Amino acid sequence: MVKITDVARHAGVSPSTVSYALSGKRPISEETRRRVEDSARALGYRPHAGARALASSRSNVLALVVPLRTGIHVPVVMQFAVSVVTAARDHDHDVLLVTQEEGEEGLRRVADTALVDALIVMDVQLHDPRLPLLRTLDRPSVMIGFPLEPAGLTCIDLDFRAAGERCVEHLAQLGHRVVALVGSPPQVYVRGTAFAQRVVQGFTAAADRAGIASAVHPCGTTPAEARRVAERLLSEQPALTGVVVHNEAALEPLVDAFEELGLRVPGDLSVTAICPDGLASALRVPVTSVALPSAEVGERAVELLMRKLGGEAVPDATLLPPTLTRRASTAPRTVDPR
Repeated sequence: MVKITDVARHAGVSPSTVSYALSGKRPISEETRRRVEDSARALGYRPHAGARALASSRSNVLALVVPLRTGIHVPVVMQFAVSVVTAARDHDHDVLLVTQEEGEEGLRRVADTALVDALIVMDVQLHDPRLPLLRTLDRPSVMIGFPLEPAGLTCIDLDFRAAGERCVEHLAQLGHRVVALVGSPPQVYVRGTAFAQRVVQGFTAAADRAGIASAVHPCGTTPAEARRVAERLLSEQPALTGVVVHNEAALEPLVDAFEELGLRVPGDLSVTAICPDGLASALRVPVTSVALPSAEVGERAVELLMRKLGGEAVPDATLLPPTLTRRASTAPRTVDPR
């Protein structure tokens, strides 16, 4: 699909100039307007219906609501934010980043102004207090995440339950019979954060189906906390040979802690993770992982909003299937690995 940035590059102008030339929102020289129109024709560009219809009456700003609560791994959140900003610019929209932990009050404060046309909401909880307001707003919204009751909402995310299942299935196929999930920080579970809860559900369900002994351990984000969890795991599960990590900040400290405790990865202990590909592949022992598709999720969330702004029907739920990439951190279980 040809985007406004492609037209801008072809015409040698900025994306905003292309928008102004095609919409007539601001005066543009005849020469520039003609150059933009020629480029649009040459590339087969068609302005998005929603942007055309609303160009004269909307702010062309989207709100990205992502409260930076304790336990959130900010680098991963920023990957989603960059993806949303990039996709929004392709539709001639800017993004207002709302990071304060204000819940429904903060959401209403943004929605009750003329600042934004629509909202993308992150850090979704199973019983999210923002849901009643989102269902009644007079402007479109998309949630990156799935609450327990998503009826009347538009939601998109990685299928985190399936991601947890896929990691366990991979370990089971390699012969591992005792596994553990090292999960998000405790406060993430206390809040009922949806993606973390769904990983636990998938991990536990897959382990039960395979007849594998399993345990779930929340973990903080510091090396000292990772070391304590590793020690506890080996104390409580001495036959442990497989670990799933859903905690980006703790992944490398955990691998280091296990090896300091005498377990070679993957000779004695196979490690899988749900995390960005860049992190998994950059570690000293590259980790088998299910990727977080932040770029695709952000882009598709914006596309859903643009379609809603244009009056189109969109699917209520979009779940992206997990993709597991095998790397050096997993291997078949050996007999009597200790």
